[in-house]
Amino acid sequence: MDTLTLWQLAVLAAASMLVGFSKTAVSGANTISLAVFAAVLPARESTGVLLPILIAGDILAVLIYRRHAHWPTLLRLFPAVAVGVVAGTVFLLWADDDAVARSIGAILLLMVGVTLWRRRTAARSEAAPEQQAAERRAAERPDDDKPSLAGRAKARSYGVLGGFTTMVANAGGPVMSLYLLSAGFRKLGFLGTSASFFLIVNTSKVPFSVGLGLIDAQSLLLDAVLVLFVIPGAYLGRACVGRINQKLFEQIVIGATVLGGLQLLLR
Repeated sequence: MDTLTLWQLAVLAAASMLVGFSKTAVSGANTISLAVFAAVLPARESTGVLLPILIAGDILAVLIYRRHAHWPTLLRLFPAVAVGVVAGTVFLLWADDDAVARSIGAILLLMVGVTLWRRRTAARSEAAPEQQAAERRAAERPDDDKPSLAGRAKARSYGVLGGFTTMVANAGGPVMSLYLLSAGFRKLGFLGTSASFFLIVNTSKVPFSVGLGLIDAQSLLLDAVLVLFVIPGAYLGRACVGRINQKLFEQIVIGATVLGGLQLLLR
């Protein structure tokens, strides 16, 4: 706190507002916040400062969207995520900031490429009017309530990667965004499932972050100031989400993932 200028505090406050907005409107957009925190603060320490702010945003998002969470998807993901979190903790014991950031950035960009390729090559016939009505009624449910073997394998791979990236750089949002989009979630189901997922996962990361020295009294003092800005960001996101159509929503999520990946890769 003592070494930060007023301009740096203002930038961190704006990034904290974006955390609130992303949690209630465009999940994955907080990769921009991750980039801002890593630019203003030492990269390794920035993850410890950002984590309580993300948890505050998760709490607000759960309060708003808890009815839309899809728990079968969450229960499939959590075991693989736990493996990823442990692997990320081990990785942080020896990897430097640049190695972590660049590896995650490359993975995110690769995943975006795979997602776009799958969409282009998928043969989808146009839905009949009655089918479109049924899809609207089931707009908050994913396509894979009873996943195939390939679906379960996808959930495990995304879960491990999501746990790893969220532990080492709080960058699990883009990974899970791509998974939820590929699983067919619509806006409210997407936001509700994402909110519950990250509240549980981010809270579980706290003991690991304390043990690694990423969260301490000084970081919590800065958090006490910045967390106040999450609330107006969340309110703004809640007011805007109903005005964002599904196609634009998905494009924004993918665009935010690309920006976050490039920032991490080129830093």
